[in-house]
Amino acid sequence: MIDRYTTPELKRIWSDRHKFETWQRVEVTVTEVLADRGEVPAEAARVIREKADFNIDRILEIEATTHHDVIAFLTCLAENIGPEARFLHKGMTSSDLLDTSLALLCREAGEEILEKLKVFYGILRDQARKYKTTFQIGRTHGVHAELITFGLKLALWSEEIKRQLKRWEEAVESISTGKISGAVGTYQHLDPEVEIETCRRLGLKPATVSSQIVARDHHAQYLNALALTGTSLEKIALEIRHLQRTEVLEAEEYFARGQKGSSAMPHKRNPIISERISGLARLLRGNALVGMENVALWHERDISHSSVERIIIPDSTTILDYMLYKIIALVKNLMVYPDKMAKNIRLTHGLIFSQEILLALIEQGMTREAAYQLVQKHALKAWENGLDFKKLLLEDPDISTLLVPGVIDTLFDRQKVLKNINKIFSRLGL
Repeated sequence: MIDRYTTPELKRIWSDRHKFETWQRVEVTVTEVLADRGEVPAEAARVIREKADFNIDRILEIEATTHHDVIAFLTCLAENIGPEARFLHKGMTSSDLLDTSLALLCREAGEEILEKLKVFYGILRDQARKYKTTFQIGRTHGVHAELITFGLKLALWSEEIKRQLKRWEEAVESISTGKISGAVGTYQHLDPEVEIETCRRLGLKPATVSSQIVARDHHAQYLNALALTGTSLEKIALEIRHLQRTEVLEAEEYFARGQKGSSAMPHKRNPIISERISGLARLLRGNALVGMENVALWHERDISHSSVERIIIPDSTTILDYMLYKIIALVKNLMVYPDKMAKNIRLTHGLIFSQEILLALIEQGMTREAAYQLVQKHALKAWENGLDFKKLLLEDPDISTLLVPGVIDTLFDRQKVLKNINKIFSRLGL
């Protein structure tokens, strides 16, 4: 597990102690269900519930000989329980325990991530409202296009996170699937009702059908949802990195007192959190690919999936949880510079209003081809010589005869953008 990036709650969830506590919970629950059905003595179930305990060092000591973690765990429990331990794991196979326990752990991690996603969604919406009317240049291909507002950019991000929230809820629901169906999924030694009741008591849904394992498309969906959410966080982080470039500097990460940006250059203020988020998103995508590779196993199962899941599932949930922890603080404390946004808008001397002129000329009866050629001619001249675009238009008789100065002034009025920005925000409930 990537301990450096583990928040306390995820550290607890994926700890050996909590794993074995979850294993114990599953084993005890199955025994109690069997006791309620009269298939295990009630007194034995009581003793198992009261005496079941484990010691991690002892489990590892036994596993060094058995080379089987579940057997080592059950042996350790039996040492504490006594003769009644013979009723533990009755009719079960290792994957009944492992997959049902993994479902519980994935759900716990999933709920922790879900809460952070909701917080981040709320912060994006708050920031969108705050900067709703803050003009910013929109860029396509990295080149100035037309006006947007910074709030619109944030609103777009918030809607993407809203979709990720829905996807994540679906993935957590899917992964919350248990199975107690025996060695190859036939329930030969356990009635299906045992599985149904055990899963009910654990808050899981039973697999509709299983082999020796819960089908791994559930886990692939979970890992892909993690990766897709991480990719959306990377999208936001990448934009912040671009906006923090010295030549742009429309927004930047908060720079804490005492923070250092470079060992060599004291002036540096680098977007280190955004860059870290971008890098960690790559790990999530790589792990998601491995999750898909795990779907295809030999016959009723092999264990080629098992070893990698012990790494990629704790790591991926830990990574995304950490990414959310960092990006929440990043966006909440983002330093935004409206004056620099306004300065950058002026860099192209009015060229960003070229479509306004184009459409106005068309409305006055000029063909689109002729209007485009005429506007582009002045746009190129303004760009290449650093001239004022509006002034060139006013000096052209072919344009001024159709568009009087007052009309041209209105076409260069940025406030018109807000009319439909307001409609967008209303549609989003902002």
